[in-house]
Amino acid sequence: MRSIKDLMNGMENDTSPGNMPTSSSGDDDGLCPLCGRESLCDGLGYVRADLPVGHPQFGQLFRCPNYRTNAERKEKLRKLGNLEAYKDKTFESFDTENIPNLSPKQRDSLREALHYAQAYASQPTGWILFEGTYGTGKTHLAAAIGNSLLDHEERVIFVTVPDLLDYLRGAYAPNAESGYDETFDRLREAGVLILDDLGVENPSEWAGEKLFQLLNHRYVYRLPTVVTTNADIETIDPRLASRLADNKLVQHVRSKRRISAPTKNTSVDEVPDLGLYREMTLENFDTRTRTTVEERSNLERAVQIAREIVEIKSMWLVLIGPSGTGKTHLAAGIANELDKAGVGVIMVTNTELLDYLRSGVDSRVQLKLERRLSILRNVSVLVLDDLNFESMSAWAREKVFQVLDYRYLRRMKTIITSIRSIEEMDARVRTRILDRRRSAVYVLTGRPYVDRMPRTY
Repeated sequence: MRSIKDLMNGMENDTSPGNMPTSSSGDDDGLCPLCGRESLCDGLGYVRADLPVGHPQFGQLFRCPNYRTNAERKEKLRKLGNLEAYKDKTFESFDTENIPNLSPKQRDSLREALHYAQAYASQPTGWILFEGTYGTGKTHLAAAIGNSLLDHEERVIFVTVPDLLDYLRGAYAPNAESGYDETFDRLREAGVLILDDLGVENPSEWAGEKLFQLLNHRYVYRLPTVVTTNADIETIDPRLASRLADNKLVQHVRSKRRISAPTKNTSVDEVPDLGLYREMTLENFDTRTRTTVEERSNLERAVQIAREIVEIKSMWLVLIGPSGTGKTHLAAGIANELDKAGVGVIMVTNTELLDYLRSGVDSRVQLKLERRLSILRNVSVLVLDDLNFESMSAWAREKVFQVLDYRYLRRMKTIITSIRSIEEMDARVRTRILDRRRSAVYVLTGRPYVDRMPRTY
C-alpha cells in the first residue's frame, strides 16, 4: 500500500481543466453528450444540489450522478486516493443476505447501513459515521463509498487513522519537515476524506492535536467526511466526540453483526467466534443434577446474577471456582444473551488471548498490535475465560493489564472467569476487581459437573 505522503503528491495537479467538459450543449434528442443518457447537466458534468438557501453547500457544484470517468483516469485516482487495496469493496459485494446465523435485527441493520452508504455516495454532503464492533462491515461500506465516488471523478482520500498519525509523527521529524504543511492541507481540503478506525489510535499529545485540527477544519467548513469507529464515542477525545455528536451535520449509522466464524483462510486479525459457545445458554445451565441443597442454591444464585449482569451496562462480573463448576457456561450464556440483542461481544480464552497478542507483533502481519489491543479495549463486551496471569510473560501481563485498566476506567462491561482466588491474582487487577462500585465477584463452590454425573460402569 502506498504511503500517505506518496498518495498525496500530485493530487491537485490531477484535476486539470483539460479533463472537464467545456460545452453545455446536448444532442437534439435531449441526451447528454457525455454519458448518452437523459441530460441532467447539459453536458457540463456538474449539477447543483437542490438545497435550501442558507445551507452550507447551497449553490455549490457537484459531479453529475450520470457522469463516468474513463478507466485509465479512474485507476489513477484510485491510486492517489489510497483505494487500490480496497478495489473489491463495492456496494455490490457487500453481502447482507448470505451470512449465516444472523438474527433478523442484525440483517436489517446491515441492509440499513448499506442503504445509508449508497445514499451518501449519490450525494456526499455533510459527514457520515459508521459505528459498530469489529467485523460489522464498516470499512467495506466506507471503501465502497470511495469507489463509487471515483466513478464521478471525486477527489477521495482513504486512510486509516493509525497510519495517518504514524505519518504525521514522521513528517514532524526535523529531517522530514519539508512538504509537511502542503501535505496536511491536502488532507484538510480533500474533496471527500475517509478516515477508517477512529479510536484505534493511541496518539501522542501532538498527534492528537493534529487529528483534531484536521477534523475540526472539515467540521467548520462542512466538508464531506466519512468516519468509521469501533470505539464508544464517549471514550475518544471529547473535542472530536462533540463534533461527531452534531446531528445537524453527522449521520450516525450503527451496524449490528457478530464477528464471522474463523475458517482456514480467516484473516489474522479475527478473534474466536461466539459460535463455539452457541449451545451454552443461561436457560440450559444445569443447577439440579445430583446437587446438594447448598450446591443448588449456589448455582441458582449464579444464574440469577448472570441474568442481572446482562441488563447492567457498565458492570464487571468475575466468576471464581474450580475447573468444571460452570464458569465458562455462565460467561458464554451472558455473551449469547448480549449477542442476540445486537451488542458486540468478544469471548476469548487465556491461551487464545496470548496467541492473539503475540501474532500481532509479527512483522509479517499487516494488522498492528496496537489495533488488536484497541479491538479488545473497545469491544462493547469482553469475556476473558480462564484468565491466568501466572501463565503470562511480563510483556503479555502488561498488555492484558492495559486492556483491563482501560475498560475499568471507562466502566465497560467485562466478564472474567478464573480458577485462581482473588488473592492469587495480579495485585493491580485485584484492586480493580474488588471495587464494589464497578465489579461483582461470585464464587462457585459446588463440585465439578463431571463429578455430579451418574457413573456408567
